[in-house]
Amino acid sequence: MLGLDRITFSPNVMGGRACIRNMRVPVSLILNLIANGMTIPEIIDAYPYLETEDIRQALRYAAWLAEESVQSVELAA
Repeated sequence: MLGLDRITFSPNVMGGRACIRNMRVPVSLILNLIANGMTIPEIIDAYPYLETEDIRQALRYAAWLAEESVQSVELAA
């Protein structure tokens, strides 16, 4: 995850979920806000401690995760 220095993981913060700069702001929150139509300026207005680069890295992290391949397993009936 080269270049994603704002995405942090700590077992003591949000149970180890991917967060923004060790704050209690999970990447999933940012993605949900964008998916529901909020713009970057609107997100920053609602969460003034966030920066534009925080949101961009959250999106890059999600894109990186989406590139992972998933091995499907067929279950016996």
